[in-house]
Amino acid sequence: MAKKILVIDDSALMRRVISDIINEGNEYEVAAIAKDGLEGFDLIVSNPNLYSAIILDINMPKMNGLELLQKLQKNHIEQTVIVVSTVAKEGAKETIQALEYGAFDFVTKPENYFETKGNDFKKRIHDMLNVATSSKASVERTRSATDVKPSGYSGSRLTSGRTSLISSEKKASIDAISALRRRNEINDTIPPKVNPSRFTNIKSGSKKVVALACSTGGPKSLQQVIPMLPKNLDAGVVLVQHMPAGFTASLAARLNEISDINVKEGADGDVIQKGWVYIAPGGKHIEVVKKASEYVIKLNDEPPIDGLRPCANVMYKSLVQCNYDEITCVVLTGMGADGTEGIKTLSASHKKIHVIAQDEDSCVVYGMPKAIAQTGLVDEVVPLNKIAETITKNVGVS
Repeated sequence: MAKKILVIDDSALMRRVISDIINEGNEYEVAAIAKDGLEGFDLIVSNPNLYSAIILDINMPKMNGLELLQKLQKNHIEQTVIVVSTVAKEGAKETIQALEYGAFDFVTKPENYFETKGNDFKKRIHDMLNVATSSKASVERTRSATDVKPSGYSGSRLTSGRTSLISSEKKASIDAISALRRRNEINDTIPPKVNPSRFTNIKSGSKKVVALACSTGGPKSLQQVIPMLPKNLDAGVVLVQHMPAGFTASLAARLNEISDINVKEGADGDVIQKGWVYIAPGGKHIEVVKKASEYVIKLNDEPPIDGLRPCANVMYKSLVQCNYDEITCVVLTGMGADGTEGIKTLSASHKKIHVIAQDEDSCVVYGMPKAIAQTGLVDEVVPLNKIAETITKNVGVS
């Protein structure tokens, strides 16, 4: 049976283009469409278990995409939402907000009509649907879906529609499903900030660095890690989050706004300092190189590796040439296995490493942490809300 998708976009053209892409195979079908967030919300609450994924635009009348995500979050209604966003500066900021409000991930919207008909956009939509609809949350939620057709669906003809009445039974069902989401309970519980007084005099005098990798689910997960780190962390943090160019600056700005530790998008030549987090710019590989007595950021435009730029393996492998006394490697949620080969290279080079992996229950996608765990190199497996404390416990504060 084809997985059912809800498309929410105020553009009739984009609704048709995206629907054609989704419906062209046998794996997915557009079960309903909506032209704004208000219609979309009513479709969702009338059939909360029906949709394997939702394609969501941001800028819409009546209720925009961000307002819809906030309303879903406020009402504890879990859905797997893929945002289709522009790459404009404002669009990047809004996309980061969408991820913060619970969106699964995003696909950049083409800048012109001809690109919407191209294979690249089609492939990105299908690739994202493959990952999103295979996630634990999507599979568990839709497992109990009934065969009842949603409002706005009539035979093979798609229409947009609203449901004005929600039964108490459906509300109870939504609440029950939400309560059963152990992963969401973990991820929605904001951990306390790390108390630095507990971690003084840890490996004092040694040169340490933290190298963190994440992908799908990373932007929201990072909000439970970076803001919890103490500002006097006794190490610099270099971070790879898989994102296209134009989005990482907004991610860094948002994390810096809510954190005690300093956060910036890494720039070529940045000296790595304790108490700072350097996020690899989208579309660039990031390396750490020794320059005199210091370590600095080096960016390059080498081709993507396995489709990834930045690639965490590049970051980890660059640390082989550095003389850090210890490298704390952290692998968070994400599809694929990026980071594993780089960490294996560090281990084979007899570098002193301490590897922390996120546990399966708290991951949006248990791919990257699973891959490194299978190597036997992981020292600690912890839930998302314990990552910051585990990092600080290992490197200490200055």
